[in-house]
Amino acid sequence: MKKKPNILFIGIDSCRATRMSLCGYERLTTPHIDRMAGGGVKFINCFSPSIPTPPGYSALLTGRDCFGTGIVTLRNVPELPKGITLQEVLADNGYNCSCIGFDDGAYTHGFHNYINYSSWGPDRDDGKSHKAENMNDVALPEMKRLAADDKPFFLFLRHMDPHAPYLPPEPFSKMFYQGDECDPENHSLDKLYDFKPFRDFHITWFPVGCTDAEYVKAQYDGAIAYMDSCIQQLFTALSDLGIEDETLIVLTSDHGETLDEHDCYFDHHGLYEGTLRVPLVFKYPGTVPEGRVFDGYVQQKDVMPTVLELIGIETGLTFDGRSLVPFWKGGKREPEPEFYLTEATWMRKHGWRTPEWKLIAALEPDFHYKPAVELYNLIKDPLELKNVAETEPDVVQMLMKRMKEHIEKRKIAWNAENPADVAAGIWNGISRPFESSDEAYNTMHIGDPEAAQKLQAQRKK
Repeated sequence: MKKKPNILFIGIDSCRATRMSLCGYERLTTPHIDRMAGGGVKFINCFSPSIPTPPGYSALLTGRDCFGTGIVTLRNVPELPKGITLQEVLADNGYNCSCIGFDDGAYTHGFHNYINYSSWGPDRDDGKSHKAENMNDVALPEMKRLAADDKPFFLFLRHMDPHAPYLPPEPFSKMFYQGDECDPENHSLDKLYDFKPFRDFHITWFPVGCTDAEYVKAQYDGAIAYMDSCIQQLFTALSDLGIEDETLIVLTSDHGETLDEHDCYFDHHGLYEGTLRVPLVFKYPGTVPEGRVFDGYVQQKDVMPTVLELIGIETGLTFDGRSLVPFWKGGKREPEPEFYLTEATWMRKHGWRTPEWKLIAALEPDFHYKPAVELYNLIKDPLELKNVAETEPDVVQMLMKRMKEHIEKRKIAWNAENPADVAAGIWNGISRPFESSDEAYNTMHIGDPEAAQKLQAQRKK
């Protein structure tokens, strides 16, 4: 019996598709990933409909939507049932399963091995964050160990570039910026510094006196380019080990990132396109065709069914997603151009996206003091700059109706409550919904103001 293919699953935290040259970005941020993807297929309209990390990865690892997983929050994440995750299915089918970057948790249980690495702030004398190098320091030996075994392997990597703080090492920190980040005439970060919930966190990693939002955005791009250069070492290792042709590579992200848009300030909240759009690549020589690009709408829930079809494993599990193989092999696959959106990290909202319209509806007041209802025409206004909810009430009503009908269908399908409603008592740390935007603003906070002040004082010295 032929050995099943290995699987290298590269999950990139907070990776916004539209900042990758892979997906058409004008800056060459991902040349090595681009080359790899040229040997497989890529989807340029892949969406992460539920923000943040737990719902993103739980969808990728189960093939279920948020109703099927029950997961929409960052905090107080419910445990997935045993036996439904990709790693558990693969383990039951003879795979050695290793996870780097997660512990054994609510949606990551079922791996044989768990390995961690330094993946957050500055970790070397240069004051930069060498996350991807730290990843390779443990991933490359683990890949070699797994490859030496007779069993196929599933190696899952959670890359933390380009999750904030964006601190790519040289030369990547200056790769896309040659200006004066402390220009006193530049006021593009003034609103961020006035935003109490986030400013203390950002002060801890921005240069002292930084005034230019373009500098920070260039650090995000630099972090992607840095990570890309390190990921090439993984591709080289596959080749050197002689297993490139017998390894399925999957590359995607849990969610995207907001930069300086919509007052969301270098984080991943807000149901806007930058946060929802993620990369998706499959490469498996001889099985997946080379150089194909698809622009049909797909979602994270489609990844697990696709992987299982590619490697020839059938299960009795229920999936909300569907295999993407018909995109290149033909066959019937009904498009899913409209879908439900949720977020519950810094704001609790849900919404409905169609190819033309996006509806965002607040489930409680938020700390940005945003309108309770937002509506954007994605064709006329792709940057989502003009909220037309008040001038298009009929469209709001139509989309609200579609969204509510979808919610009721999904509740029936899974015999479960809407997890966005369940989140009301668990998501924000006070065990109840916020009563006002003032309350949200004065409650939600990231960072230590005293630590931020001390660090800035040290840097000034």
